[in-house]
Amino acid sequence: MTEITYEGSCHCGSIGYDYSTAIPPDEWSIRACQCAFCRAHDALSTSDAQGRIAFLASDPLPLQRYRFALRTADFLLCRNCGIYIGAVIEAGSGRFGIVNTHSLTPVPNSIAEVAPISYDGEDTSGRVSRREERWTPVTSVPW
Repeated sequence: MTEITYEGSCHCGSIGYDYSTAIPPDEWSIRACQCAFCRAHDALSTSDAQGRIAFLASDPLPLQRYRFALRTADFLLCRNCGIYIGAVIEAGSGRFGIVNTHSLTPVPNSIAEVAPISYDGEDTSGRVSRREERWTPVTSVPW
């Protein structure tokens, strides 16, 4: 399969990403995390362990990195418009991330079904291991 790069950004365009994957959008694993943060942002996350993400910022000042719960990842929000674009974890084996499919520009016409999921039972070690295994390698961050 040929890899395609999808662009995403916050509403004002200050922060964004290039998400590259060979998986067609109708086969993506789309997860609706049931934590309070993701529900409040109506986040639908995806990742591809064989793909790559480059997070970008035309101006790094609006980039807000937020950690909550187990504090294992930085959730990326725009201070100007409030949009959540994705998350990054720095682990022993590298840097990995997810993107919020609602911040894709444009959202692909045909996208996979959403699967509600809860990670409440995970401890720190389990959460980091899952993310290293399933999240997308990150090639650049704007900080």
